Amino acid sequence: MSEIGRLLGAGKEAEVFEHGTLALKLYRPGRPKAPAFREAANLAIAEKLSLPAPRVHVVGDYHGRWGLLMDRVTGTSLADEMTPEPQLSAVKEMAALHQRLHREPGTGLPSLKARLSTNIERAEPVPPDLRDRLLLALAALPDDDRVCHGDFHPWNIMGSGDGIVIVDWLDACSGNPAADVCRTYLLMRRVLPAIAEAYVVTYAKTAGLTPDEIFTWLPVIAAARLAEGVPEENEDLLHLAALAPVDA
Repeated sequence: MSEIGRLLGAGKEAEVFEHGTLALKLYRPGRPKAPAFREAANLAIAEKLSLPAPRVHVVGDYHGRWGLLMDRVTGTSLADEMTPEPQLSAVKEMAALHQRLHREPGTGLPSLKARLSTNIERAEPVPPDLRDRLLLALAALPDDDRVCHGDFHPWNIMGSGDGIVIVDWLDACSGNPAADVCRTYLLMRRVLPAIAEAYVVTYAKTAGLTPDEIFTWLPVIAAARLAEGVPEENEDLLHLAALAPVDA
């Protein structure tokens, strides 16, 4: 088997390395095996649906770290087309790609609303009275059964044209597309605030939704994000979570 090669990319949860002609995604030291197998299962579902995602070859323990051996993705990220000057064409391309996912049934993927509920329960910065409001608000929001990526942003969209690929499928769920778009907005708003707003408007217009139908998910999406260990975002996320309706 090929040796682990140079580092291709890194995030909070994992690093990606060259491994022969493939790519090896290794979760951080100390992480259990469950995330690796969960992402592999999600990618298998994406492959069955012919969605643009890397194909998994092996899941295993590599030098004490769990990881996935998968197709290597080449090219630059869509984020490169959005900085330093935002390109409306890139925003439209991203929205069309997101809708492609949302047209597919999320059979076999975990429930998005169940995951949000679990994360809201786990989010230590959320005070008990606000937590109760958020859980009531979440229960009142409309459910669905579409493929939701859960981490859909321009840095996870690689290549272009027919060679475009979406990476990082660990958080994929079955749920309401509006919630998935709201999550994308939340992930982009700190770094690319103007593009984040434009993205919601663009997606809503082409999907037959209103921006309000997307933003109604913002309090629960923000509260769930508080369980992810991003302390530099806590103040902003708590402010957004507090927008949950009092009489949900």
